[in-house]
Amino acid sequence: MFKEFKEFAMKGNLLDMAIGLVMGAAFTKMATAFTDGMIMPLVGKLIGGVDFKDLKFVIQDAVKGADGKEIPAVAIKYGEFINSCVDFLIVAFVMFLVVKAINAMRKDTAMVAPPPTPQEVLLAEIRDLLKKQR
Repeated sequence: MFKEFKEFAMKGNLLDMAIGLVMGAAFTKMATAFTDGMIMPLVGKLIGGVDFKDLKFVIQDAVKGADGKEIPAVAIKYGEFINSCVDFLIVAFVMFLVVKAINAMRKDTAMVAPPPTPQEVLLAEIRDLLKKQR
């Protein structure tokens, strides 16, 4: 069972996928920092000094319970959702560019056919001779 698991784990596709997942998570974290620290403050400033993280619709204000503990407010935090949407758009756009670049590289390599081997040349000559004999 251990041998089978080792073979499964060492397959190229699985390792590639794991590396892609780790890189994607790191890139997403970077995109979130970029969005929260650079994009959204600029957008907020252009709109009129709005901090998107603070945008929310309060359903119930925070109250003190009978035991004296504060019960936090219940709110719909749509500003955080807007930040997440911008994050998604940034990540999706960069992934689109990466896939487009990879596809372009594949097309370039696929268009250049390798030269025929000596065996292929010989077989083509034999084929041509057989056609002439018929």
